[in-house]
Amino acid sequence: MSQLQQGMALLIGTFHKYSGKEGDKLTLSKGELKELLQTELGDIFGKSDDKAKVDKIFKDLDANADGTVDFQEYVTMVACITMLCNEFFCKK
Repeated sequence: MSQLQQGMALLIGTFHKYSGKEGDKLTLSKGELKELLQTELGDIFGKSDDKAKVDKIFKDLDANADGTVDFQEYVTMVACITMLCNEFFCKK
């Protein structure tokens, strides 16, 4: 597999590592999203237990307001964070 294909597989695998623990296996609940953010992106988001912060992130990601974060919403989040990281490192 190319590096890009490996990256895509990692995105998919990471989503499914957390999805379905609390219901639908194709979506992330608020608790699953919190665990994913803390475990996988703790260096970026911090290890905060601030419920209001998690609630805001969840609400912002849940574009269709169905109470879950689906794969498309998750990929959008990862893409946005990746773009911000790229901008940060390009400025250095």
